[in-house]
Amino acid sequence: MFKRLVWAAALLLAAWAPAQALTPDQARAIAAGDTDSRLAALAEASAQADAGLPRLVQALLDDAVKLTPTQVLIVKPDGQAVEASSGAPASLPADAQDVINNNRLRSALQAVQAALQLLAPDLAQRRAALTSLQGEALTPAQAPLIDKAWAQETNPAQKAELAELRAALQLSDPAPELRKAAIATLALSDRAQVRSLLQERLDPSAESLPELRSALRRAISDIEDRLAWGERLGVLFTGLSLGSILLLVALGLAITYGLMGVINMAHGELMMIGAYATYVVQNLTRQFAPAAFDHYLWLAVPASFLTAALVGAVLERTVIRWLYGRPLETLLATWGISLVLMQAVRSLFGAQNVPVENPAWLSGGVAVASNLTLPYNRIAIIVFAVGVLAGVALLMAKTRLGLFVRGVTQNRRMAACVGIPTARIDTYAFALGAGLAGLAGCALSQVGNVGPDLGQTYIVDSFMVVVLGGVGQLAGTVVAALGLGVINKVLEGLAGAVLAKIMVLVFIVIFIQKRPQGLFAMTGRSAEGH
Repeated sequence: MFKRLVWAAALLLAAWAPAQALTPDQARAIAAGDTDSRLAALAEASAQADAGLPRLVQALLDDAVKLTPTQVLIVKPDGQAVEASSGAPASLPADAQDVINNNRLRSALQAVQAALQLLAPDLAQRRAALTSLQGEALTPAQAPLIDKAWAQETNPAQKAELAELRAALQLSDPAPELRKAAIATLALSDRAQVRSLLQERLDPSAESLPELRSALRRAISDIEDRLAWGERLGVLFTGLSLGSILLLVALGLAITYGLMGVINMAHGELMMIGAYATYVVQNLTRQFAPAAFDHYLWLAVPASFLTAALVGAVLERTVIRWLYGRPLETLLATWGISLVLMQAVRSLFGAQNVPVENPAWLSGGVAVASNLTLPYNRIAIIVFAVGVLAGVALLMAKTRLGLFVRGVTQNRRMAACVGIPTARIDTYAFALGAGLAGLAGCALSQVGNVGPDLGQTYIVDSFMVVVLGGVGQLAGTVVAALGLGVINKVLEGLAGAVLAKIMVLVFIVIFIQKRPQGLFAMTGRSAEGH
């Protein structure tokens, strides 16, 4: 306890004492002697000195300090030595002794380093120091140092966290007024760590005044309300992210299933091909243009689309076109194709998952709350899904191909009668659907593992999206994908992943029993012709 008080007093004095140069005697007292005397010397130097102390502290933590009978030397990585207090070059005798630091000394040195950096001119250093102090068990005697740092701080976020740290220290202050003010300050927080701190103070041995215990309960309730909103927003964002992935997967399926009535069990493998195309582009970029690695996705997106579209066109021309009107044979044939594609990928790339790295601009995330960080890669997938959806909508509404596809979808026989080449449109549409699956694979490669079984994870969910939304209806696909994504994540939080899947499946079965045409359905002669 005495040593803690000495250390706390040193930090108190360090907050107000003028900066002085570290003297040779102080450097030797810190580096030589028993642990207690070295700790006392470190506390005294922290209270009186600034210049030279950070260099010595860092060197001690790096085990780069040596002693001679007359000097304390810091050995640089290149083997050259400097005098610890002044930093002047010095010769390194062969008989210089290493300075040994035990765990107590290392802990004290790390605390000194954090305390010194809390007042550093560089914001990154101050933030690192604050993070270090937040993870330690501080004493109320350290409050003056935090007060000085808070008074000098100009960054709003850093100042707010320092205010929380000051209030956390004041929770154990003997004065009830200060404890009450600290509770009021901490009640504005949205951090789980602050909630835990306040819950510890609810113990009667920590806080005996009924009025302050009531204030603690209200503060905890306020923080829990904010944390609950963060959790709700997190579930919503995760659901929208999953819904965006389902939308990308189901868009192509909605076109092929709605146009040709083909139950394409190989659709997931077309998505897998898009993911592997992204993997190949990544490796080629790393090998031939490593400086442009952060931009490889701009090549991977068209490569994944074209590769999957080409495979889809070949499948349609060689197998599927002969099976129109025979749903059972089509299902079995595409299931067999899916097995062939998976085995082909295993033969080319191996059975293990392959690594696909995020570019630097997709790494990390944006913190919108203390318990909610939105990853950049999932934000990018949502934006990408919106862009792909807009492109498909424009293609279907504004182009000649889209007009033909809509015509064949609504009434194939009438479209053929007016001269639309339905067989060619089938090939184009199937290639388009396969290309969209490839884009989904490219997006999925940024958030999950890429392996031969990638497509099996999403094929059932994508079929459920298409059936629920309405066959051939883009609007229904959007609503169903986003709705199922959010519902899945909400139910997972309530009942677990397995039960959530079962509940969603039961819901869809009941819904289709009541409304077989899905959320959005074709009406009138369009439906009859189809």
